[in-house]
Amino acid sequence: MDLRIFVEPQQGTTYAEQCRVAQAAELLGFDAFFRSDHYVAMGGDGLPGPTDAWVTLAGLACETSRIRLGTLVTSATFRLPGPLAIAVAQVDAMSVGRVELGLGAGWYEREHTAYGIPFPPLGERFERLEEQLAVVTGLWSAPEGETYSYDGRHYRLVDSPALPKPVQRPGPPVIVGGAGARRTPRLAARYAAELNVPFASADDTAAQFDRGRTACEAVGRDPATLVRSAAQVVCCGTDDAEVARRADAIGRPVDELRRNGLCGTPDEVTEGLARLAAAGAERVYLQFLALDDLDHLELIGEQVLPRARTLRPPA
Repeated sequence: MDLRIFVEPQQGTTYAEQCRVAQAAELLGFDAFFRSDHYVAMGGDGLPGPTDAWVTLAGLACETSRIRLGTLVTSATFRLPGPLAIAVAQVDAMSVGRVELGLGAGWYEREHTAYGIPFPPLGERFERLEEQLAVVTGLWSAPEGETYSYDGRHYRLVDSPALPKPVQRPGPPVIVGGAGARRTPRLAARYAAELNVPFASADDTAAQFDRGRTACEAVGRDPATLVRSAAQVVCCGTDDAEVARRADAIGRPVDELRRNGLCGTPDEVTEGLARLAAAGAERVYLQFLALDDLDHLELIGEQVLPRARTLRPPA
């Protein structure tokens, strides 16, 4: 099982602090550093303010050397698909092929109204997401020297040079995630390298993976080519007192974290990861909420990560 670090910078942090976490995660051997793509905090004052996801990842591309970098997830409402394809391809070049793109429909209306971003109804947001997936992957995969055109309901491209090409071909891995029973697995099967199930129980995670498998079969895709991943908040400590201190630092009750995340000693966190592996997860994103607590990261890296690598989903 791969373990990836996933942070929520809109809750209040700086680029420098994110860089420290990414570099520490790289040194500890984690597979990737991912961040959310939001502009307004969900609770609290969010000081010193948001950092843009792709500006941040461009900087980290130059300040790391091995760890993979990406978003979980970029909102399709924030950017037009053509400029998004260009930005991600550029960061892929800056990182020498270490970038991944999580792309979603967008859900947090408050950040849209706060910064003047249109927020269409849910049905239209999913329509736009599907068209963005088609356009971004189409621009990347178009043969060099050929133009790319697309005529959709929401986006129209005419004779695009489809440049620049990313380092990874036909393009950086695309991640589609969510709990939707119909559209999410269908979009993942058609466009994505990975299906992510965020903040769900092991049983619900397994059910969504089954839907992804069915969706792949419906379009003639080998289900084994779709990576199955989960995202869970993590709160780990050497004893109950340390677990309680870390839970308090992120404003979450220990009992709630034990029900809805990976919480407890390294042994208990590993047991939770084993349940996700049994549900089919090949990869887990650990939502790391206290970015100033690098001792927390080190504990997980030293006492959980080596055991996680031995976990395998059922064949």
